[in-house]
Amino acid sequence: MANNEDDKSESSEMETGNHKEDGEEPEKILIIDPDTEEMDFNHCRLSKLENLEPLTKIKRLCFTWNLIKKIENLDSLVTLVELELRDNQIALIENLDALVNLQLLDLSFNRIRKIEGLENLPNLQKLFLSSNKITKVENIGHLKKLELLELGDNKIREIENLEGLINLTNLFLSKNKISKIQNLDTLENLQVLSLQSNRLIKIENLESLKKLDQLYLSENGLTAIEGLENCPNLTTLDLANNKIKKIQNMDHLTDLEEFWINNNEIEDWLTIESLAANKKLQTVYLEHNPIAKDPNYRRKIKLLLPWLVQLDATLCR
Repeated sequence: MANNEDDKSESSEMETGNHKEDGEEPEKILIIDPDTEEMDFNHCRLSKLENLEPLTKIKRLCFTWNLIKKIENLDSLVTLVELELRDNQIALIENLDALVNLQLLDLSFNRIRKIEGLENLPNLQKLFLSSNKITKVENIGHLKKLELLELGDNKIREIENLEGLINLTNLFLSKNKISKIQNLDTLENLQVLSLQSNRLIKIENLESLKKLDQLYLSENGLTAIEGLENCPNLTTLDLANNKIKKIQNMDHLTDLEEFWINNNEIEDWLTIESLAANKKLQTVYLEHNPIAKDPNYRRKIKLLLPWLVQLDATLCR
């Protein structure tokens, strides 16, 4: 990829290792304009980060879908604000100390086993580490400006070491091995919490999350709706694919707009009446519950909740 291809006099070259046929020279990626602020090297079959020194004003670099194994040769890129290294073969988080202005770092879909090497990134706001092999949340408490943390699809068993993240608004921990909601007390600014596809059996320890707007707890082992007393601002609640038999303890969620409780064990029509207090509800998913086998299922729901805009995947008329 290149910017301003007319001006090749100022170009620098980077070998990609992408051979058309055996014996041919590898393709070249030309850095035509050293003053460019944004460059994408996607799907280039790059195996190494190198020859980036000419980029003295770069703010965004994207190296997704390559063959990079090591983070290196970035010391000159002090202006960098966003670095995307998603879908590579990186095993260690290292050599980032010079990137003091970095605000976004994406290392998802790599081979990382440990969170480390982030000590000198004081301005980091968004950190993506999903789909790696991380077993422990650690070494991020100093990231005071962090607003988004994505750790989905790893091997994490415990929510821990988040105490310093006072500005965190989005926390994603889906597809891990977490068995308990805990250690969230200091995250008073949290607005989005995703714990889908874990091993939870109880909704608990959310008392400090008074600003929580979206809560995703589908595909766990939950049996009851509880523990939401101090989350009055919820607009989205996802409890799909659990073992819940009764809709309850939701009267105070007067701002709730989206409620997903499909694929549970709800069979009593009286439990639906408890949603009468949630007058802002627009979308409800109840399919694949015993109650949905009733031939008058849709008509009854609409009579009980006439303000609904959508029931399951179909709009209400």
